[in-house]
Amino acid sequence: MATWVVGDVQGCFSTFEALLDRLEFRPGRDRLWFVGDLVNRGPDSLGMLRWAYRHRDSLVCVLGNHDLHLLAQREGVIPARRRDTLEPLLAAPDAGELCDWVAGLPFVHRENGFLLVHAGVPPGWDLPQIESGGRAASRALAQDRARFLRALYSLRGDRPGDAGELPGNGSEAVRAASVFTRIRIVNAEGRPAFDFDGVPETIPPGHRPWFEGLSLPEDLTVLFGHWAALGLMVSDRAVCLDSGCVWNGSLTALRLEDGVLRIQPAAAGDGQPP
Repeated sequence: MATWVVGDVQGCFSTFEALLDRLEFRPGRDRLWFVGDLVNRGPDSLGMLRWAYRHRDSLVCVLGNHDLHLLAQREGVIPARRRDTLEPLLAAPDAGELCDWVAGLPFVHRENGFLLVHAGVPPGWDLPQIESGGRAASRALAQDRARFLRALYSLRGDRPGDAGELPGNGSEAVRAASVFTRIRIVNAEGRPAFDFDGVPETIPPGHRPWFEGLSLPEDLTVLFGHWAALGLMVSDRAVCLDSGCVWNGSLTALRLEDGVLRIQPAAAGDGQPP
């Protein structure tokens, strides 16, 4: 039995299938963890999501910003953007079933000394705060999907728009969802700077990567993606698995049992120009 953690697929289904062959993945014996962003930008989000749904009992996946982007388009909250490639998925006869499954995915997952999240966690939050925020975001998304997504997409900086209209602690839910799916760097006070997506060498003065100065147990490793410009990074406290497949990079998988890496170059036609 092996547990493989896979980076941002983003609809690059051909590359994922090639990686899967190398992993010798067998449903029921092995498990796959995904850092989120199963869909969008690559050419076959529908194929990727159908595969994931079919094998859902053998995988764990957290929500990424592009997965939420899919739900927001499905709900009519936002229009399509220039680089989106979601039209075949949204028009598919099983789109509702697939989107309902996506909406039920968690924002964070903790197991056996690992914390799985799409983008990262606030450096000032301890583990109970992180898990509470994840539960609050999941509840808000389940209770009123369209309203929660409207609040999330009205966010400016880290201040939610109409989060006060949401049931329960709507502000906590929207803030947590935004941070878990969008964070890359923070300022000196630990507040996210959501507009940055560059390489570490271009981080603005007074800012740092979110994973520097974590308030988490030392034996807990955060597994994340989202930051393609950072690329594959492996440390004791945090592992980034976004190696930029959709930007003609590669798709990376990490075996949790022993740290073995498998890196699959992007298949022809899977990537987009930067």
